[in-house]
Amino acid sequence: MKIVLFDTHGYDRDSFTAANGRFGHEITFLEPRLTRETAALAAGHEVACAFVNDRLDEPALQTLRQSGIRLVALRSAGYNHVDLGAASRLGLPVVRVPEYSPYAVAEHAVGLALSLNRKIHRAYARVREWNFSLDGLVGFDLHGKTVGIVGTGKIGRVAARIFHGFGCRVLVYDLQPDAALVAEVGVQYVDLQTIYREADILSLHVPLTPSTRHMIDGNALSSMKRGVMLINTGRGALIDSRALIAALKTGHIGAAGLDVYEEEEGVFFRDLSDEVLQDDVLARLLTFPNVLVTSHQAFLTREALSNIASTTLSNIAVFERREPLVNEVHARAVLQPPQNPQS
Repeated sequence: MKIVLFDTHGYDRDSFTAANGRFGHEITFLEPRLTRETAALAAGHEVACAFVNDRLDEPALQTLRQSGIRLVALRSAGYNHVDLGAASRLGLPVVRVPEYSPYAVAEHAVGLALSLNRKIHRAYARVREWNFSLDGLVGFDLHGKTVGIVGTGKIGRVAARIFHGFGCRVLVYDLQPDAALVAEVGVQYVDLQTIYREADILSLHVPLTPSTRHMIDGNALSSMKRGVMLINTGRGALIDSRALIAALKTGHIGAAGLDVYEEEEGVFFRDLSDEVLQDDVLARLLTFPNVLVTSHQAFLTREALSNIASTTLSNIAVFERREPLVNEVHARAVLQPPQNPQS
């Protein structure tokens, strides 16, 4: 089939080209994000492939349909950037990659926590200027600390196992408790308020839905233990960024590791080093020495990229054979979070 991939980078081209040897699709790689302004670039193709910061609203989907697109293939697990109701009305099925590597994201979350705790990012910058002082670099032992994990889907379960391996007490929250995880790791399912009150480190691993948007707001932040470390590798809008800034300024939040940001669209995945950053909230976050921001790279491992490409192309091959789309996302999923989701 003729496929157009939007918002692509070198690593996308490499992974999809390698995986396509098994399928023989005709692939066009485009750098622009998929939006209502760029959707017409899909003309002449049958499948439009989008990533997390593309915006598939109704006008974009209408243009895709008018351009001959028959299938929207997401190379992500999340689908909050797609108007699924509009896609359904237009007769455009939407498929996704339900999982690719929970280890990639969970390990990155733990890496953020380790870097923030031991001030590795600050030490790296310091020694490159011949400053070998240790003042200001004191951290704490993870062993014996309480880690709160919100969401025990595939990623959250891996994160729980890793933190357990450090000797942490692991408290978890999920609408659907996992008895197997309790038996394996000895985690304790509690309510959110207990996690907020007791966690030394809190890591978010839930999808973005209407009910989870800004779940970490001013009230939630104020109820957390003073000095808590907050990690987010899920979706940016899980956290109210302005409320987080206020809590960082007072010192109530001790550190924040953010691989995602609620207004990352148009910023992340781009080189803006020669430009003035227009997002004042993100710019303010970047001024805190106890905030570590990465550009939505938690998924970025060789294994994850290979799995994303293979599953995406397999989804398309299934559609071409007119077989049931096992990875299709339906409009009702907007109101009902996916089971054991992966970001």
